[in-house]
Formats: sequence, structure tokens, C-alpha cells
Amino acid sequence: MTVHLVLIDALNLIRRIYAVQERPFLLNNELAENTKQQVLFNTAKACEQALQKILDQLQPTHALAVFDSQAPCWRYDIFPDYKKGRKKMPEHLADKLPDIQDRFMKNFVDSLVSEADEADDLIATLAIKVALRGQNVTIVSTDKCFLSLLNPNIKVYDYFNRRYLDEEYVVNKFSVKPDKLMDLWTLTGDNTNKIPGVAGIGQVTASKLLNQYGSIKSILSATDLKSSISEKLSLHDEQIALSRKLLTLKIDIPLGFNLKDIRLPNENELASS
Repeated sequence: MTVHLVLIDALNLIRRIYAVQERPFLLNNELAENTKQQVLFNTAKACEQALQKILDQLQPTHALAVFDSQAPCWRYDIFPDYKKGRKKMPEHLADKLPDIQDRFMKNFVDSLVSEADEADDLIATLAIKVALRGQNVTIVSTDKCFLSLLNPNIKVYDYFNRRYLDEEYVVNKFSVKPDKLMDLWTLTGDNTNKIPGVAGIGQVTASKLLNQYGSIKSILSATDLKSSISEKLSLHDEQIALSRKLLTLKIDIPLGFNLKDIRLPNENELASS
């Protein structure tokens, strides 16, 4: 059987949908108590509709919605400023997640909620495991971290803009191929997650260096670097190691289930149920 697994970055989808539903009701950037339930109902309904569209558009054989752990992940242990300043999920939306998960389950899509890991790491682990078996995976997310996983068996789909974020997209946006993205962000930092890079090295310089030398390791061992670049790198050797560790997606998380557990019913099975 040919497998096409769709992995939904659930909070990426839900929070963006919630923001759209909330916006018309905001007053002074606040949501009145008497409108919260309406916004939450609209959000849950829109999330279910989005899931149905994703299934219709992508036609997977297997699907899973992956959620972040409620507890801080391991990255906070080694870098307390990870994601510092990022707006937290509203409590009333967090309380609504079980209802949204139930709606997903009505459409035969189970939810995976880790006790300790980020959805990014869980998705990466699943995607790599399936791809290594020669099967196909589509990650539904607008999170750029997944672009580093792109290969012939792993695609990234932006539901909101109805497009695949492919190698051409990566090269146009970042000036490097997907396999160099982690090195690129190690040098430039990742402002979205408040991961610092090498001060004074932006995307233009970083992409030129990576396209010339191939990797950070080769850059660091090069003997023909400009003195200004060499000095900046030498001053940030510990930062480079830390940033690389923070940015690297885990691909070895024990999952405790297999593909048959998340297989979607086919038309014959639905008709006879």
C-alpha cells in the first residue's frame, strides 16, 4: 500500500484561525467576555472545516494532528530565553482545544499531544521515519523550520495560501537550498523563536558563505575568509554551537504507535459504517 501521511501542525493552524475569528470582535486589543464563547464556537467550527478541506485537497491515506506539550520543552532548559516575549495562547482558547480535538476525531483524525516535546520535533520524527521507508509525507504548517526537511518524500503545505512551500520557494526566500537552512539560521539567528545568531552576519552574508563553502563546519575551517568575518565567527563559537542545538529538530522521539493506528477509512469502509 502506498502511504501518504498528512501531519498537521495543529496549533499553527488553530491559532491562525482563531486570530481571524477574534479580529472583528477586538476592542482596544481586548475581547469582551460576552463575545468569547461566540469566537470560540466560530474557531472550532472553522478548524473543523479547515481539516475537511485539507483532507479533500491532499487526499491522504493517513493523518494526524500534532500538538505541543503544555509543559516547557527541553529547549527552555538549555536556553531560558527561548521564545521570550511570544504572546501566549489565550486561556479560553487553550480550554477549547479538547473540543477541537473531538471535532478532528469525528473526521477520523486523531491528535497527538506530547508530555514533553514540541510539535515540531514530533512531526520531524514522524516525517523522517515514514520518508525513510520510501513513503510520502505532507506537513501542513507555515512554520519555516519544516522547510529544512524537504526532500522527494517530504512536502510542506501552506493551507492558508493553498500552496506547497518547495525548494524553489526556499531558494527564492533564503538564497540557499533546504539542506543548508539550519546552518543559515544558526548564523543569522531565528528571531521568531528568539534564538540569537552571529552578531553582524545577516542573511545575505550567511547565504553567500554557505553557497561558497557548503557548511558552517567548512566555513569555520576556511583559511581565506575576510578577517572581519573570521573575527565575528571566532567571537561566537559557543553561540553557534548553542543555536545549532536549539534549531535542530529531533528525529528520534519514541512514538508508541504505528501507521495503522492513524489510517483513514476509505470510501468503502465509510459507506458500510
